[in-house]
Amino acid sequence: MAEEKPHCKVVLANNIAKGLLEEVAEGLRKIDRKPLLVGFLSSTDPAARVYAEWTGKTCNENGFAFELREVDRELLEDAIIDANNDPEVDGIIVYYPIFGNRQDQYLQQILDVSKDVEGLSHRYIFNMYQNIRFLDSHNQKKSILPCTPLAVIKILEYLRIYNTILPYGNRLHGRTITVINRSEVVGRPLAALLANDGACVYSVDINDVQQFHRGEGLRKRRHEVIEKPGWTLENCLPLSDVVISGVPGDKYKVPLNLLREGAVCINFSSERNFSSDIKEKASIYVPAIGKVTIVVLLRNLLRIVQNKIDATVDASGKGSEEKAAQVAS
Repeated sequence: MAEEKPHCKVVLANNIAKGLLEEVAEGLRKIDRKPLLVGFLSSTDPAARVYAEWTGKTCNENGFAFELREVDRELLEDAIIDANNDPEVDGIIVYYPIFGNRQDQYLQQILDVSKDVEGLSHRYIFNMYQNIRFLDSHNQKKSILPCTPLAVIKILEYLRIYNTILPYGNRLHGRTITVINRSEVVGRPLAALLANDGACVYSVDINDVQQFHRGEGLRKRRHEVIEKPGWTLENCLPLSDVVISGVPGDKYKVPLNLLREGAVCINFSSERNFSSDIKEKASIYVPAIGKVTIVVLLRNLLRIVQNKIDATVDASGKGSEEKAAQVAS
C-alpha cells in the first residue's frame, strides 16, 4: 500500500490578522481615543489605490480614523510637510510608487519620524539594519519596522517558526530561509530582520545570491552580508526549510522540483509565485499576506501614539523634578 503524503496546511492571512487585531483593540482601549491616520495617494498604480481602500476600511472597522488625501504629485511634498506640522494627525502613510525614482526616497525622508507608520524614515531604517530595537536608552520605546517585512515576521511567529524557548533576538537560530526578492522596500529589509533574529538567510535577486547571517554561533550583534558567486535557487532552495517569495510578475513561479519536502512557503507578491502544485510539496502554505500587513500598519500607528504619550509623560515628569529642585534650592 502506497504511503500517503502529509497534507499541506493552507493558512489564510485573515486568520492570522484576527489575533493581531485583538492585540490592537486592547492597546486602543488604553489610549481611549481615535488615532488619525492620513494617507496620501498621488500614484496612478491601481495596487496603490487598492491598498489605500483596504487601509481605510480596516481603520474604520477597528476604531481608527482615516483620511485619504489625493494630491497631485508636484504638490505632495508641501502636503506632507503640512501634515507633519498638524497636531491632529497621528500618523502618515504615502502610497508608492509616485515618481519611481530617487525622488520617492526623498519623500520618505521628509516624513516626520514621529508620524511615519511605515518605518521608512532614515532613523528607523538605520536601527533595523544595525539591529537596534529601541529608540531610547531605557529600552522602553520600540523602533518602528516596515509593514510588509514585519507582517511576514508576525506570520512566522504565528506558524511557530520562531522558537520561543530561545532568547529574544535568537529565536530563528537553526532556521535556513530563502527570500526571493531584494527590493529596498521589502526583500532586503526582510532578509536583514530574519538574519538579525538568528536565521541563515539566502537573499535571491535576479542577478545574484547573498547570504545574511550573524556568524557561527550568532556571535555578531547584527547581520553581515556575504556574496555567493555562482549561486542560484538550485543551491538555496534544497537547503531552506522556509521559502518566502515576492516577485512582482504573473509569469514567475518558484521551481517546485527544487523545494525541500515539507518546506513552509509564503507568498508576499501581488501575484501567485507558487503554482497550485505547491500543496504536494509544502507542509504549510500562506498564499497572501495583505490583511496582516494592514493590521501591522495599525499596530505601528498605535505604537507611535503610545510613544508620543510616553514622551509627554516623561517631559511633564522632568518638568516637575526641575520645579522641585528649584524650590529645594
